[in-house]
Amino acid sequence: MSARLSTLERVGFVLVAACLGVVQLSLLVAQALFTIAAVLWLVVAVKDGRRPDVPRFFLPLVVYALVTLVSSAVSTNPRLSFIDDKQLLLFLMVPIVVRFAPGDRAAKVIDVVIALGAAGALVGIVQVTMFGYGGLNNRPVGLLSHYMTFSGVLMLVTCAAVARLLFYPKEWVWPAIAVPALLVALAMTQARNAWIGTGVALTCLLALRRPRLALIVPIAAALALTIGPASLRNRALSSFTGNDPASRDRLAMLTMGKAMVRDHPLFGVGPEMVEKVYPKYRVPSAVNPTNPHLHNVPVQIAAERGLIALAVWIWFVVTAAWDLYRQVRSGPAVSVAATGLAAIVAMLFAGLFEYNFGDSEFLMLFLGLLALPHAAKMAASGRSARD
Repeated sequence: MSARLSTLERVGFVLVAACLGVVQLSLLVAQALFTIAAVLWLVVAVKDGRRPDVPRFFLPLVVYALVTLVSSAVSTNPRLSFIDDKQLLLFLMVPIVVRFAPGDRAAKVIDVVIALGAAGALVGIVQVTMFGYGGLNNRPVGLLSHYMTFSGVLMLVTCAAVARLLFYPKEWVWPAIAVPALLVALAMTQARNAWIGTGVALTCLLALRRPRLALIVPIAAALALTIGPASLRNRALSSFTGNDPASRDRLAMLTMGKAMVRDHPLFGVGPEMVEKVYPKYRVPSAVNPTNPHLHNVPVQIAAERGLIALAVWIWFVVTAAWDLYRQVRSGPAVSVAATGLAAIVAMLFAGLFEYNFGDSEFLMLFLGLLALPHAAKMAASGRSARD
């Protein structure tokens, strides 16, 4: 490798690490870093002449993008749908991360993600304790634009920090400091979908490390509900009372999504079109007059892009989860692979109640964490991954 190409790859690594860290603080800055990294990736790929090395799950992502473009073409408003498709460019995060963060660099990227994630969590905690944030109508957002986005990235970073603690104990100090701040900030968002996603993901991590440890999460949850603030307890229990408006609205959206799929089974109503057709499919039990999406990842994909897209998305999830599970079991870079696997589990369970896969900040970080385990398997300058 030429010295110039090596320098470009080091710059690319800095851009990738900065992008995946900063996306927790500012989408605009992260997008700018991603754009520069993408251009640099193209330059390096042309100079090097090698075929890009990508994980197996990247193929279904490409197919998913193609199906989305077809869905946009047959949408009732193709222009609006195609504008929304610009988010598909974020899929390039996978080959970019693999190219610029191989070997030991993958774990270093996660270090940056945890550090900036903890900083963002502290901002959220300060918002609640010093600036009057609190309650369902004024939840902490960190430095992001919405509490759901904030809770989603906190969920992913918590998975990364706990995976580092469990599977790479040689570096336990910083993750051990970060985890309490992340969990407190996550609790303060009162985002139940992120609580569920985090709880299931951490249970899986503990079970993989040592099955008996899986009991820690339900015991900790029970203690939190017993001795925690009344607002936390009421928020958790409200889902089971039948009086929670958000829960009723989500149940209504499942019915509406089913109707949309029935009328548009192959390619859905089109990207960005669910909100436009929402009044047509709204049922009497719905709470809100409209919603931008259906608050459920599989239902949203099926309604918006069709059953073909849903089948391809399931292909992507199964392929990624299986490969990550095998890497956790056999290595290398077990802690990095555990991070990716936990991110998949968290996204799936939180995604039953929130369309997190369509959130740009969440998607950038999520795809980065999924690509890092494959990158970690590649030697960086002749060195193997550090764990």
